[in-house]
Amino acid sequence: MAWYSEKIENVISELNTNIKTGLSTNEANKRIEIYGQNKLNEKKKRTFLQRFFDQMKDVMVIILFIAAGISLFLNIYHAMSGAEAEWIEPIVIIAIVILNAILGVVQESKAEAALEALKNMSAPSAKVIRDGELIVVSSSDIVPGDIIRIEAGDMVPADCRLISSSSLKCDEAALTGESVPVEKQYDASIAEDAPLGDRINMVYSGCAVSYGRGEAVVVSTAMHTEMGKIAALLEGENEGNTPLQNKLAQLGKYLGFLALIICAVIFVIGIIDQLDPLEMFMTAISLAVAAIPEGLPAIVTIVLAIGVQRMVAKNAIIRRLPAVETLGSASVICSDKTGTLTQNRMTLVKAYTEMSGIVTLDSDEKSDDILALIRLATLCTDGDVSIVAGVEKHQGDPTETAIVAAALKNGMAKAQLSATYPRLGEIPFDSDRKLMTTVNFIDGKTVVIVKGAPDVLFERCISGNIKVAAEANATMGKDALRVLAVAYKFIDIMPSECKSGE
Repeated sequence: MAWYSEKIENVISELNTNIKTGLSTNEANKRIEIYGQNKLNEKKKRTFLQRFFDQMKDVMVIILFIAAGISLFLNIYHAMSGAEAEWIEPIVIIAIVILNAILGVVQESKAEAALEALKNMSAPSAKVIRDGELIVVSSSDIVPGDIIRIEAGDMVPADCRLISSSSLKCDEAALTGESVPVEKQYDASIAEDAPLGDRINMVYSGCAVSYGRGEAVVVSTAMHTEMGKIAALLEGENEGNTPLQNKLAQLGKYLGFLALIICAVIFVIGIIDQLDPLEMFMTAISLAVAAIPEGLPAIVTIVLAIGVQRMVAKNAIIRRLPAVETLGSASVICSDKTGTLTQNRMTLVKAYTEMSGIVTLDSDEKSDDILALIRLATLCTDGDVSIVAGVEKHQGDPTETAIVAAALKNGMAKAQLSATYPRLGEIPFDSDRKLMTTVNFIDGKTVVIVKGAPDVLFERCISGNIKVAAEANATMGKDALRVLAVAYKFIDIMPSECKSGE
């Protein structure tokens, strides 16, 4: 069923659920048995021994094993013939091969452990209505037919059809690559052939709610979600060899072929000189083994391990050692949309006021009017920024959190501003109005603050140099900056259409 093109009544009926009371606990447990847990399939983890022997499949390693075997055979022959045997060579070769394999396995194990820790840290929960009550459950326990509630900062646990929404926006960069949060409308009529990005009455697993709130009914979980379909495609892909592995394999073949030629040439020369055939055979094999660079695999592994440590210092996790060489060879990475490879985070870089003009915000000292502008803009946002373990954590629309982050860097925390200048009412942003309005109590006066698209807001301003402001807007727009305008007005009476602040 194309859930997005059906009427919500048909969706509810098909899923056999209730909008107000949700599923019962017993029914939810039954559906878990039918649909399974809401988790993406994972490949069966390879054991330590399997990963260890995987390291032995390299052509160079195989050649070293052959060389060690031949060297061992020669030493046994010398020992039996009464000559002095040199056991150090086969022992060193085998030790190098084992050390090489252990280094590779240890690195993979560390990477797996780091990835597992990250996955456990990000294991989400969901607010769901069960037996008529709103409870919090693990996202893995969500089933089709569950009624969930989502709000700014939440991760969508499964693919859902919206039942209601209020100024709801979702960040779908992880799924579609679209960096701008998508505005959702629960009552939108969507054609059956609409592409994924246009299904605005749906929210999708793995996407974050950046603004507003809503209720939705779960329609797909686990591998049946849109994110699950992508995971299924990736699951079927085979891991290819890196250019370094291909080159080493090619070198191994050349060395093996060269060793055989050496054996043949030395043996033929000895036969021509009428030397003992068995002695010449042993000599030829000894020279062939000597031609094999036993230290090459170890040197390559050590160099790659050093590269991994440098990548770790950059907060990059490398699962397989040879991948370091491939990533290190990249000088330019091209992506069609922001938010896919980046943090999908914006930064406030410039500001304009009539008194100061256009100012770059990377300087430590800012004029009072610039700080007042940032303060007013911050009061007219719903985003939030907090510092967790020394790292900025953004919650909400990226455009709004950029403003809040700029205020925080200038000693104006959002929570402190909200407490000092309380919000009395608000009109949330919507795509038709292209503005957001809040009413705040500032220094004993009631102030209306409006933030939004400059072209819309300029038309509503009754004072200020609009012409110069429009020129500043055009200048910053030419620099590929997203520009917002902020205006304010003192009022005596609270507007009736504003919602009271919470």
